[in-house]
Amino acid sequence: MSVAESWSRVMSLLREHAPADHADLPGPATEQMLAAAEERMGIALHGDLRTWLLQNNLDLPEEEADDEVACCGFDGFPDEGSFFLGIRAMERLYANRSTSCGFDPPDQPDNPFWRNEWIPFLSDQDGWRGKFIDVRDGRVGSWFVGDPTLTGEYESMAQYFDSVAETLTRVADGSSPVCRFTEGRLVWS
Repeated sequence: MSVAESWSRVMSLLREHAPADHADLPGPATEQMLAAAEERMGIALHGDLRTWLLQNNLDLPEEEADDEVACCGFDGFPDEGSFFLGIRAMERLYANRSTSCGFDPPDQPDNPFWRNEWIPFLSDQDGWRGKFIDVRDGRVGSWFVGDPTLTGEYESMAQYFDSVAETLTRVADGSSPVCRFTEGRLVWS
């Protein structure tokens, strides 16, 4: 399944079971927005990331963004405490993580906490944990400040979005102990 198909599955489940949350999501990024972001970051976006952003750029409207937090987005989706990043939030977090030598810490090139080839697409508000796509091969990994970075957690964004769709399916059938759909929204307990 492609990233576009996997994301469409997520959006279909959200539209069906959480229409209020779905209605809050903004429209797509434009090619011009992505090209400008690539220029500012100094790195080309992976094709899957580009495809996803061209379907939904999940940045909050500028007037709703909070300058006091490292990242901001639509709270509670895909899980409690984290959210998908739009292109502005990705750029901001990427700028905070990238280093002049290409990886951090500089004395651990084979096992770094962060590499400049990783672009975050999901985070908590503090930017302490989240998921990234490796632009070299499209694999998805996770970071959590203070713990080792996990690379290759998912083979692709499509595989990751399939896991999000599976979670939403469990919520819809009532088998999730920590989330439910209430009044058109995802509610975490």
